[in-house]
Amino acid sequence: MSDLAAGLAAHLGTALGEPATVDALQPLSAGARRRNIAVDATVGGRRLALVATLVPAGIQLLPVTAEAAVRELARAAGVAVPELVSVCPDPAVAGEPFLLSARIEGETVPRRVLRLVEAERNGDRVAEQLGTAMARLHAVDPALAPAELPGTAGENPAAAALAEAEKGVAALLADRPAFAFALRRLARTVPAPPPRPALIHTDLRNGNLIIGPDGIRAVLDWEGAQRFGDPMRDAAWAALRMWRFGADDREFGGFAGREPFVRGYTEAGGDFDPDRFRWWKTLATLAWGIGLAGQAAAHSDGSVRDIVMAASGRRIPEIEWDLLMQTRPS
Repeated sequence: MSDLAAGLAAHLGTALGEPATVDALQPLSAGARRRNIAVDATVGGRRLALVATLVPAGIQLLPVTAEAAVRELARAAGVAVPELVSVCPDPAVAGEPFLLSARIEGETVPRRVLRLVEAERNGDRVAEQLGTAMARLHAVDPALAPAELPGTAGENPAAAALAEAEKGVAALLADRPAFAFALRRLARTVPAPPPRPALIHTDLRNGNLIIGPDGIRAVLDWEGAQRFGDPMRDAAWAALRMWRFGADDREFGGFAGREPFVRGYTEAGGDFDPDRFRWWKTLATLAWGIGLAGQAAAHSDGSVRDIVMAASGRRIPEIEWDLLMQTRPS
């Protein structure tokens, strides 16, 4: 038995109070920053199909205990989140802190997701389900979220995000007029604090969903959650062009246009504000460009990874085009 399997088995036995064995481990393709591993376990004679999410300390955005608490808040509010079996913040058990969740079958790789949605002809349903899940999350009182989450009551999240974007452009994209122009437009139209600050996911989009023939089965990757955020930040992020994976005419995730998403969001109690949405969509596009520029600047050692990151830099003109389209006169 591998060290990982032994560590997971020992943890399961202690956490669930019954003898446990890990019978099989299988790395999963989902997860760009963290390791996700399918775990077949036997606990007290019961077979369990699980997923272990291992979080290296160097990329940990939230303690795994805080992430687990956010997931449970969302799940209690009716968001489809895999049932949490156990959480372990101690890296000595399996080499890294981890969460153990019930395994849910379905597609997570975006292009496979879109092929499935196309085959099932249920893009409108998936977009509506996405709106419903987001509205249920935004209905959670952000004061209930763990204190480790970013976000401060009374702060204007738009102003704070713009200040960070200004720093990023100054450091990495100062010679790009499209970014400077977008910043000026954003600065002139900063929205006031949202009427109802929310618990937000910040990365709720195609690629962080488990999709089956029936639509959305689970929302994944909660490590970027924030409290007292603007709900339209989540909505705008889900609508960015890079999450459509070639289906550019379908604004939300390549699934469908805006109308089904808004229908799901409003019918579940959300308040969709098109002006705030538009502002956050431009800010999110600009922030993605800063991220691409940062990746390109951080790697220059001639390695294969360097070549991949250089490709990120070559995508910046696409972001400039998006910014110009989003800031052009109506």
